[in-house]
Amino acid sequence: MAQEVIDISSEESDGETYLDRRAILEPVVGRVVDALGGHEGEVYVMGDEVSGCLKDLKKLWRKDESDDERTVARLFWEMRVLPNDLVPILQETAGKGLVEDKRAISCVDLMTAMTWPIDMAEELKELDEELDKGTDYTQLLQSHLHYKVALLKPGVIQALFGIILPPLAKGIRERVERDGQVINVVLHLIRNLAFIKDLPASSHLSSDQVEFSNLQSKFIRALSETHMFELLLTIAANTENDPLFNGWNTLVLEIFYLLFRGVKPSSLAVDQAKQPAENLQRLLALEDRTRRDIARKATSRHSRFGTTISVKLNPDKRPPAPDDNNAAGSQPAASSSRTFVLHRQQAIHGEAGSIMDMTKRQRSKKVNKVDDLGIVDNLSLEARVILQNLAAEFVESCYNPFLSALLKDIRSERPKITEKDNLRLLYVTKWFLEFFLAMRSKEQQAKTGQDRWNFGLIAEVTERSWIIWVLKRMREAVEEKPKLWNELQAGIECLTQLLLLIDKMSSSEIADPALKEAADVLQQQLVYNGEVLDIALESLRSYKPGTQSLAYLDSSVYLAYALLRMLETWGREKGNETYVRQKVSKKKRKSKGLSEEEGIPDVEEEEEEHEEIINETLFTFEAFESKFAQADITHTLLTYLARYRDFSSSENMRRVVSLLHRQAVKVKAEGLFFKVSTLDLFKTILADQKALPREQPYKDLINLINFILRQFFKALSKEPFLAVEAFFPKNRGHWKQYSSWEPEEILGKEKKTIEDTRFPPDVEVKKGYSWSDQLGIAIATLVEANQKELVNWTKQILSLVIAQRTRIIEETDRNDDGNSPEPDDDGVSTALRLKEASAEALAKITDYLIPYMDDEQADAATKNSNLKLLFRLSKFYILDQDTDELEWYVPSAIAVAELQRTLNVINQFLETPFDLDGKKASELLSKKRRRRRRRSPSPDSDDGALLSGDAPRKRKRKEKKKKEKEQYKSAQFIEDSDQEYGGMEAFLEKERAQREKAALAATAVGVTDRPVTMKANGTKKRRRKGAEKGAKSKKHKRGDASPTLGDLGHHSSDGGVDNPSDSDVEIVEASHTQGANNQVPSDKPKPVPRPRPRPRPKSRASTLSRPSPAASPEPDDRPSSPSPRALSTEPERISSTSHMHRSRRLFFSDDED
Repeated sequence: MAQEVIDISSEESDGETYLDRRAILEPVVGRVVDALGGHEGEVYVMGDEVSGCLKDLKKLWRKDESDDERTVARLFWEMRVLPNDLVPILQETAGKGLVEDKRAISCVDLMTAMTWPIDMAEELKELDEELDKGTDYTQLLQSHLHYKVALLKPGVIQALFGIILPPLAKGIRERVERDGQVINVVLHLIRNLAFIKDLPASSHLSSDQVEFSNLQSKFIRALSETHMFELLLTIAANTENDPLFNGWNTLVLEIFYLLFRGVKPSSLAVDQAKQPAENLQRLLALEDRTRRDIARKATSRHSRFGTTISVKLNPDKRPPAPDDNNAAGSQPAASSSRTFVLHRQQAIHGEAGSIMDMTKRQRSKKVNKVDDLGIVDNLSLEARVILQNLAAEFVESCYNPFLSALLKDIRSERPKITEKDNLRLLYVTKWFLEFFLAMRSKEQQAKTGQDRWNFGLIAEVTERSWIIWVLKRMREAVEEKPKLWNELQAGIECLTQLLLLIDKMSSSEIADPALKEAADVLQQQLVYNGEVLDIALESLRSYKPGTQSLAYLDSSVYLAYALLRMLETWGREKGNETYVRQKVSKKKRKSKGLSEEEGIPDVEEEEEEHEEIINETLFTFEAFESKFAQADITHTLLTYLARYRDFSSSENMRRVVSLLHRQAVKVKAEGLFFKVSTLDLFKTILADQKALPREQPYKDLINLINFILRQFFKALSKEPFLAVEAFFPKNRGHWKQYSSWEPEEILGKEKKTIEDTRFPPDVEVKKGYSWSDQLGIAIATLVEANQKELVNWTKQILSLVIAQRTRIIEETDRNDDGNSPEPDDDGVSTALRLKEASAEALAKITDYLIPYMDDEQADAATKNSNLKLLFRLSKFYILDQDTDELEWYVPSAIAVAELQRTLNVINQFLETPFDLDGKKASELLSKKRRRRRRRSPSPDSDDGALLSGDAPRKRKRKEKKKKEKEQYKSAQFIEDSDQEYGGMEAFLEKERAQREKAALAATAVGVTDRPVTMKANGTKKRRRKGAEKGAKSKKHKRGDASPTLGDLGHHSSDGGVDNPSDSDVEIVEASHTQGANNQVPSDKPKPVPRPRPRPRPKSRASTLSRPSPAASPEPDDRPSSPSPRALSTEPERISSTSHMHRSRRLFFSDDED
């Protein structure tokens, strides 16, 4: 018996529990509902245990949390709990003033749970394929419509508002947690009712069903009558001040999103009283156009008879001649003339090809979704007026603080924020921004003189933080897998309205300079950021029919249209001064380091790291417009154009025609349209030309199509193979060979440089004049322009530099020569000035940076081309070419005599001007070619980093680059050379002392024929050779040995040829010469000396990155700016180099074998 019980329970208990769930719960729910109360006549009488029954119903409702069938919810609907019991109980309690009654609050709690939105996608995912095969949610969705009807009865919304008032009336310190919960439950019930969608309006519905198609209008009217909208506006305006209100800002955001998503902002901006007449006129025009189309294609009076039409294919082609040999097996060629019979009346006026296509099997296509964000609500006139007033009041009083508080909560990542709140915030922002622009345009057209709709009402969206957040959300929506197309669409629409707002702020109608400046800053930020430009292209390029909605397609086209218009205006005005950021990602492969024991790492262990490098390039509108010519973008635009019959206004046609015109005409990419599908679309539009509206955008479309067709047939005549290429896509640049597009001729190095247009172009003297004549022409040019004070300023600079350097030379050289008498006149000073200074004096001379006493001198030195010519001829140099204000300096390498010569020439031409032969001095000048420089943004300007916030990073990068440049220049001084550095006099003096010391040591030992360090008998190898040949050869070799370098030095010192007061060069040359002449003659031939390394003195290359002024052969060339630090060492290098060229000394070590 026990075994039988176990068998029954194990096999049938699970199935019976699942099947009997409704049978178990139905009697329980029925008894609880009966205990709530009932109607006695027209009055509802509550039971004695109403509070307990409401609690029991809430407990029963929680049973559905683990039930996919939602059994309790179905039972509540079948027993009509909400309309028959909960609504009457609410009216009997809160409706009669008992707003704090627990029974009323329990009813509201239960109503909120029963009307909670059903997420069909999530519910269907949780269903089991086998157990929940027959689950149907249609009944539950239908129940929500009936619940909304019941809650819209008179007095219900008023009772809900009465429940909210007591908690709100309390002070902040008097409130308890329950007060916030009560308000939260009521607001959620309002949200649930706004979420329930109306049935689409139809003339075929019954009278009961028609009521379900205008519930949203009744709901809006009920909220307005019960002052619920004022409560929502109060919460929205005080979210930053009251912490209680701040907790509900996301709930209010969702309510506004649900109320306004079914209405277009442009329809609310117009006068609502005229809307019915305009709608009627629009419908009549549509009906008239449809009637004309039907009449144009209507059949004749013989339409009741059948039709037989013969159509011949290739009628002008002759059939092939019959061949007797293969006549039996021959078949008619496919391209020969053939005859088809059609039995449709449409073939009389229509094309035979389209009639034959009607018999073909149609391929199923993906259904295009209209809009995933907004729905079309059939609102009444009264509801539209209420929403119009609500929107106007929200923009005027709540827009800025409400958006600011929400953005702060989103950035703080508060727990109440969900992913869908980002989508709702983007949509609400876009909606009210579009409404504001429409109302402002209406106000300007009316010319009332009022400034009700000023830009201060929506100032929050123009903040940098707001723009960054919008771009961040769009970027994250693209990076998600799967991509969040709805959120991306909301971001595109919000960004489009922001561009239109900036365009309005920068228009000529705005007289406030602060607004124009703000608009310029916003435009520069958006262009420099570069992300907006990429989004506009990517949104069009990534569109696929069936994946994204038609509203997404319309938003993408609108964004590209608005952006290109704004950039075109911006490019004409300030485009040459703007740079755009470009992110270049580089992949780095990183593999784990393994030892030899661990073996070779697998491919799976290799990781790829993406490194983003940001480059700055000069923004030009033509370059961005050329990026717009892509095959994917053209395909998207043609997909949008194919829906021309569904366009609601001519504005849609204007946008797409404008974008197509940019591709085909301005970018000269007409080859993108040379495809069979595109040509077929154009043929359809031309055939339907008479039915198109007679508005300018449609006329522009016809002209554009005719232009593209002319270009196609012109290209076809040149390249007949294009007829075959038309069947293939024109991506990867294949369209260029069939278009009039021409590549830009840019050299390889010029791609990385730009023309320096910050200053006026420099001038130079025409060829054929000496340096002094060029100086005279430059002075005459300044005098001719009444700028003689600039010539005097140049004289002052030269005089000051000459006096300063002369004083340094005098002080240094006098201190070195302490025994020289003090000069009594200026003769010694003049001699010192013309004499070559010592190395120590030249080392003390530094570069002289020319100071500017006022702004006039600074501007002249930066922008006056004639003064800059005079500076260059006077041996002045520019410190840094890339600064906004040029700084000039006199290099330390310029000799004092050279500066004095320049000063004398200037004084001479001031006294006796240069003979111009009757010409003007400016006629002897010509403009120099502008210098091309690499892009190097100024560290002082931080406009570029406003959006990115990477100014410190750029500054560090520039400092690092400067440090590397200095290290590179320092490395240039290190050369593999035999030349010596330092004081040459000290080195030669040391060598002389060593030679004298060696000679004295040899005399003391008694060795006079060889240096003291040389062995008497040579090496061991030589001794072996001597043993074989004999002692005679040894003596002979020792006696006839050539004199060594030590002997030469000894003889020179003894002979008195070496003079300590002479130069070092004379010492070396005299020693070599005398040693060569004092060789002891010998009867026997001299032995061949050992080969010695021949010295190769290297002329020291310039260690400067720019040519030194001392090495410049032509003074009229524009000098570069040498490094001041390198120039300070120039005299010492020149001195040492001159010694090297004159001496060519060779030294050997004393212990060399």
